[in-house]
Amino acid sequence: MKLYNSLTRKKETFIPLEEGKVKMYACGITVSGEAHIGHGFQALIYDIFRKFLEKQGYDVTYARNYTDVDDKIIARSHETGIPADKYAEMMIEKIDTVMRAFEVDDPTLWLKATCNVQNIIEFVQALIEKGHAYAADNGDVYFDVASFPAYGQLSGRSTDEALDGVRVENDESKKNAYDFALWKSAKEGEISWDSPWGKGRPGWHIECSAMNRAAFGDQIDIHGGGRDLIFPHHENEIAQTEALTGKRFVKYWTHNGLIKVNGQKMSKSLGNSLLLEDLLARYSPDAIKFALLSTNYKNDINVTDNLFPDAEEHLTRFYALIKAAEEKFPDETGLEEEIDQAFDRAMSDDFNSARALADLFGYFKEVKRLLDANDQKARRMTNQIKATYSLLGLFKKSAAEYLEKYQKKEEIPADVLAVAEERKRAREEKNWARSDELREVLKQMGYTVKDSKEGYSLVKNG
Repeated sequence: MKLYNSLTRKKETFIPLEEGKVKMYACGITVSGEAHIGHGFQALIYDIFRKFLEKQGYDVTYARNYTDVDDKIIARSHETGIPADKYAEMMIEKIDTVMRAFEVDDPTLWLKATCNVQNIIEFVQALIEKGHAYAADNGDVYFDVASFPAYGQLSGRSTDEALDGVRVENDESKKNAYDFALWKSAKEGEISWDSPWGKGRPGWHIECSAMNRAAFGDQIDIHGGGRDLIFPHHENEIAQTEALTGKRFVKYWTHNGLIKVNGQKMSKSLGNSLLLEDLLARYSPDAIKFALLSTNYKNDINVTDNLFPDAEEHLTRFYALIKAAEEKFPDETGLEEEIDQAFDRAMSDDFNSARALADLFGYFKEVKRLLDANDQKARRMTNQIKATYSLLGLFKKSAAEYLEKYQKKEEIPADVLAVAEERKRAREEKNWARSDELREVLKQMGYTVKDSKEGYSLVKNG
């Protein structure tokens, strides 16, 4: 199995630190706002990483965090009048609900900054004792970047370049402008904890390092997140963790691409954020996943007006063929293992979901041919597709349920409906001859009428 390592900038054969076991961590959401499509994409990617590694026989412990205290959350607390801890709890509950509607499973471990404050304080204190951090007079504590010569190894930036695009805070308190906060002294009215340096709260970067160490020890196999976290967040994680332990923190750094909307970076300031909840109100979880996974996870995704509608259209065609195979061969339970083997080959090449999804078009073309030929292999193929591609979150619903909910209902012309309603009245009056005449009229108009206890339905011919 090959995995692209952002640290070495190449694909490498995946060999975990401990045979048969994988320790994996992915940076989760800062809960100052609602979950958008970028959050959904990242959560989906690492859920799939975990599941495919388990399919390959690894015992995976997957940890994911919620940042539940930071400047943005405190700002939202002041705006809403809700205490910061209660605001964070409220948002976590809401985000969890949306992610479950998106059908992304929970990690093995959920980690939160506020539940690890003592671990964070101990981590910071140890860095101070080792000469890698210092406390300022105002109660802030900073990491001394100059004390860690390897700084910049992940991003490829020098310390001089480290200032580019990064907000500089409390210059007068720092030894150097590029030093970053490990602990922030509390301002009046802010949520805070007692520490050796006075009341305050964790800096953003330190929480992931401290929680990782508390959950896994000094080293992990895979650390993931969006590409926008490479600098400064992940760079700072490496510096503070390796400065403390003297060991390589992460064996494989992985980063998913970013979401663009019609070619522009998605951002709150541009007003083009796509909330996951809004998308789920319009499209199936399957269609959103299909759209996102049709591009290699490392690449940016450009959300155009047609991206999700096109994915929904593909999925409804696929589900229709699954339904046809199940109805035609209800007793066939066999599988076609070649489909699963091809899937494993694609995903073993750096989780290449794009290749795996591209294969579906050929599979379903063959299913249609086999159905026309009355060959039971069609059902064996759809059985295997459902079993294999459920790992990507696809084809887990019953085909009938999916089609009922998401297949576009074709608008029936008014003149056809008028004839159908006239026929309905004729049947109610038990005028069977007129009813039969109008059935033929509908047939000539291109529609077949089907009667049931609930009324009638119209199906377009051909």
